[in-house]
Amino acid sequence: MQAARLHDYTDEMDDALSIDEVDRPEVTDGNHVVVEIEGAGWCQTDNHVIEGMWEEQMGQSLPMTLGHENAGIVTEAGDDVSLVSAGDAVICHPARTCGTCRACRRGQDMHCDNLVFPGLSTDGGFAEYLLTSERAVIPLPDGVDPTEIAPHADAGITAYHAVKKAVRELNPGEHAVVVGVGGLGHIGLQVLRAMSAAEITAVEVKDAALDLATDLGADHTVNSRDEDVANEVDAITDGAGVHQILDFVGSDETLRYAPNVLAGGGDHHVVGYGGHIHEPAQALVNGDFDYRGTLVGTYPELQELMSLVARGDVDLRTTRYDLDEINDVAEKLEHGEIEGRAVITP
Repeated sequence: MQAARLHDYTDEMDDALSIDEVDRPEVTDGNHVVVEIEGAGWCQTDNHVIEGMWEEQMGQSLPMTLGHENAGIVTEAGDDVSLVSAGDAVICHPARTCGTCRACRRGQDMHCDNLVFPGLSTDGGFAEYLLTSERAVIPLPDGVDPTEIAPHADAGITAYHAVKKAVRELNPGEHAVVVGVGGLGHIGLQVLRAMSAAEITAVEVKDAALDLATDLGADHTVNSRDEDVANEVDAITDGAGVHQILDFVGSDETLRYAPNVLAGGGDHHVVGYGGHIHEPAQALVNGDFDYRGTLVGTYPELQELMSLVARGDVDLRTTRYDLDEINDVAEKLEHGEIEGRAVITP
């Protein structure tokens, strides 16, 4: 089969991956599932993998097939698999977990002691077929297109995981800020609208993204390139501040919003990454606020997100690309030229 493989870490995205002929994966364990990939989302994390940012954390061995946002049709299942069978449409949770360690017993999929992460620690879904496991596949509701929803396997579940935590702290009429209405943020905003009665303010640097935010249900918008975010939020909330920030950018600038924007006891959810938190301890004490990290999400949360998708509450904005266009996608994303999510169709 054909697969997009990373042979060497590089900062040059235009020829980062090569299309290689490799062996098709086979079931060798009772819980294995082989999925024919209908769609595999391209993520900013893929760019970071190419740059070598994840080498130490994931113990990568090159060459490796990238792609961790995967959905498709089951073609083969091990003898112990009862959840799915050949012909079923599925979306794949990005982590293959053991099910027996303490983290798994507590439902904390991303902290599994024996975690395998296709596309980051082993071969992923930028290929015609993917090897995964029964614990990682979620049967899709009728009418849900696996190609269209593939990015929910990481982008969607990550946004949902952050929003679900925020919604627990939001009462009707309280305020939330969504920072960044791009590939993750446009999902998070829709989930927030579907799951809460909060007043939502979207913060972006692009007018087109702010128009999209309004279309998706934002009550207020702020262009942070032209306006002072703290002053605008102060006016919107009549000086009360916001109770939750969902930061899908995670830059030095956006991570500084918390002490100036949050109401006392609020949370700044860090979803995007790349920046640094540089706040004095006294600012956290005075504001009694938290920075909360977001590492993907759980299997049940991906199931819940698929229910919102099937109900029509969350609509992905995607563009499809063939496998041989994959380096073009990497370069476009590096330069911020992709709106919504890119989906590779091997």
